[in-house]
Amino acid sequence: MRDFLARMAESSERRAREARSRVPVRDLRLRIADFPAAPRLSLHPDGFDLIAEVKQRSPSTGTLAGDDVVQRARAYAMAGAAAVSVLTEPDEFGGSLKDLERISSVLAARDPDDSRPGPVSTLRKDFLTDPYQVLEARAMGAGGVLIVLRIVDEARLDELLTAAAEAGVFVLLEAFDEDDLDRSGSAVERARALGIRALIGLNARDLESLEVDPDRLRRLADRFPPGVPRVAESGLLDPTDAARAAAWGYDLGLVGTALMRERDPSAAVAAMVAAGRAARDKARSGGVIECR
Repeated sequence: MRDFLARMAESSERRAREARSRVPVRDLRLRIADFPAAPRLSLHPDGFDLIAEVKQRSPSTGTLAGDDVVQRARAYAMAGAAAVSVLTEPDEFGGSLKDLERISSVLAARDPDDSRPGPVSTLRKDFLTDPYQVLEARAMGAGGVLIVLRIVDEARLDELLTAAAEAGVFVLLEAFDEDDLDRSGSAVERARALGIRALIGLNARDLESLEVDPDRLRRLADRFPPGVPRVAESGLLDPTDAARAAAWGYDLGLVGTALMRERDPSAAVAAMVAAGRAARDKARSGGVIECR
């Protein structure tokens, strides 16, 4: 895991330097100043939501995008996804900031055929190491950014959170193990002090072997700091998996590869959301849910 993340962090730092040389941070700030506020991340009161992901490629499975990722993102949103995650890492995931910009623009707009209750936020998913990249995400229309806790020290984490507050975006803090989850508590407190919304995600994928640890989400479900939405990342393949995650106490699932493989992404999103909310409702009423 550390080798993969280290390589991704080094690549991210290089991309940030190159981007700064093309577009100074001053110009990003001027562009953002003219933007309306980012779409608000609204979570359903029934207690389970989906962050649906678009990505061109996965290191574990290869090429994924067989259609227009913008239309797929719109299908996710119309089916009830709370947000759409957009991979922008180019080397391993085939992503781009252009994808983020195009998708953000579509999900912020409305048309007569749109059944969404309001604009849907996008999340820039990448291996961010520089606060410039947070402002860059907002300049592309994103309403949130993912921060991998493992690849930043405390000083840089504070800089990223400060940039998120400046840009007015929410943050998804990604953890891989108990140590990351223990560290996430102070990051959430800092985010709250800055006035930004924070979520914590637990990624069940081992980034060294690229295999999913099917028990990690269950095993560490009670290690999250209190009072923060919990996101189950990786390993959710179908409605049954969504129900399990919801029963373990997760408030959201982040699902990418499984949805990218679906011929009918709208139906897949709707089914996973419905299964998760039904499991939450059953848990609240004292029902027994099979989670093996």
